[in-house]
Amino acid sequence: MAMMELDPDDVFRDDDDDDPASSFLQGRESSKEYVVYLVDASPKMLTTSSLTDDQNSVTHFQMTLKCISESLKTRIINSSYDEVAICFFNTQEKKNLQDLNGVFVYTATGQDGLDRPTARLIKNFDQIEESFSKNIGSQYGIVSGSRENSLYNAIWVAQALLRKGSAKTADKRILLFTNEDDPFGSMKGVIKLDMTRTTLQRAKDAQDLGISIELLPLSTTDREFNVSIFYADMLGLEDDALVEFTSSAVERLEDLKDQLRKRMFKKRRYRTFTLSIANGVSIELSAYALLRPTIPGAITWLDSVTNLPLKAERSLICADTGALVQEAPKQFLSYRNQDIKLSVEEISQMKRITTVHLRLLGFKPLTCLKDYHNLKPSTFLFPTDEEMIGSTKIFIALHRSMLRLDRFAVAFFGNSSHPQLVALIAQDEITSASGQVEPPGVHMIYLPYCDDIRNPEELHINATSKAPVASDEQIKTATALMRRVDLKDFSVCQFSNPALQKHYAILQALALEEKEIPEIKDETLPDEEGMARPGIVKVVDEFRVSVYGENYEETDNIISEASKKRKAIADKAVHESANYNWEDLADNAKLKDLTVAELKYYLTAHKLPVAGKKEALISRILTHMGK
Repeated sequence: MAMMELDPDDVFRDDDDDDPASSFLQGRESSKEYVVYLVDASPKMLTTSSLTDDQNSVTHFQMTLKCISESLKTRIINSSYDEVAICFFNTQEKKNLQDLNGVFVYTATGQDGLDRPTARLIKNFDQIEESFSKNIGSQYGIVSGSRENSLYNAIWVAQALLRKGSAKTADKRILLFTNEDDPFGSMKGVIKLDMTRTTLQRAKDAQDLGISIELLPLSTTDREFNVSIFYADMLGLEDDALVEFTSSAVERLEDLKDQLRKRMFKKRRYRTFTLSIANGVSIELSAYALLRPTIPGAITWLDSVTNLPLKAERSLICADTGALVQEAPKQFLSYRNQDIKLSVEEISQMKRITTVHLRLLGFKPLTCLKDYHNLKPSTFLFPTDEEMIGSTKIFIALHRSMLRLDRFAVAFFGNSSHPQLVALIAQDEITSASGQVEPPGVHMIYLPYCDDIRNPEELHINATSKAPVASDEQIKTATALMRRVDLKDFSVCQFSNPALQKHYAILQALALEEKEIPEIKDETLPDEEGMARPGIVKVVDEFRVSVYGENYEETDNIISEASKKRKAIADKAVHESANYNWEDLADNAKLKDLTVAELKYYLTAHKLPVAGKKEALISRILTHMGK
């Protein structure tokens, strides 16, 4: 009864305690995807053409093959454990386990079913157009005077391919590519009504099994794809949903064709924390990483002959006899001419700051928390009763009290390598007409140390002058400048990391044996065309004049000591880097023989990041050289 009073809507319930058949569990984010690309191969797809961005004419069938190829390449990087199948319908040949006419399941391995996307599949699929007419063929699968229904057969085959796995643990999708908005237009009377009804029922049966059917319509410049003729009923689109689908149909196709190469991480629990509230009272919390950096995979050294991964082994050899000795169970530290012996357990105990992960220290008003205290992405905390029964009850009481009093909790985060204070900020549940937008819980903000916060005024204060203060005119021009160059709906997720994109492009070229590395667009470069617009140029000039005056010249700017030091380091790196034949070192795998300082000469000379271990520096150099 107490639990019902605290949480009557069960918004804090643990996922692991849910009924497997509950709608809440079915709505959770799945761990992988099963996708069937369902492609219309009718003569209309092979003959209807559209213009690309570079004004080249391509058929809808060619456009579809290009989209699927790019999607497969992206899927390998995004989520390599997904499984896919490519299915053509309206074909002369048939190849499917159900032995249905007009449906051809394309595979690279001969296995008729879902499989993980591979380089072999992509290479073979990129060449399918050359042999399609000969090996598969194209025909109209729904013609007057025949009871054959290729669309019905295609959905049936796709549904059978997606029988693998459970809808609770995997997203099942059918992506349908077609330019025919009236598949039964050639039929008449009762036959047309019957075939339409059976096809809609087949699609509904698939959707009832948790399979989503997504239409990617192909239109021409002189005729738009009319979704309302047939596919609106199949997809269940009405009123506003139909209008929204029609307006975004082209965008979805472009998104599939130009997907960003990035790793997609599911929002799942990565560890649990113990929060010590008072003496003898602790609760268990699940931690979720809302944002994680994407980095290239770890470097694996391979044997030059067998191409197998090398395994590093460490051995201790006696300096006197050369005999192999066991590793010493204890280490020592010299102190006042004595060797203090310490065991591995003792060293571990000395490094341990606390026995609990989080220890509650007190509470502060939310007004005490400043924007600049948020130095890195927060961790989302949610209660769990797996190990400590009653954690959810205590968490709910704490959560509601913080929301009611507008306070946040200050806690000590006991990380042995980086102990620090954290702020625990309660987040209330946010819902909309379509369901939950944000779940209730607590955000753990990692607070900075005192030394991490700098006072800008201190840099300008000396014995003879005061810190400069902006005038009203300068504030006015600065405000106008900021408003003019404001990025609407800005999100860091809109911009890809050019270094990672080039890394993935090189991997793709190697795996597919491509002669040229795909061109990568650096979205982090300034928009020179946009910055040259008259309105922006005007506010920039007004800001420059208000701050520096009419006679300001950039060449007259005083170079700081830090800038001089950085320039000296860069000049030295350029000079030292010229003494090495980097191409030869890379081709002969001799970069690993250089020291970290030597590797940094190349990185600094080419204005590349110098942080990381030796393997990361070598990888960065090879990526920059296109090796």
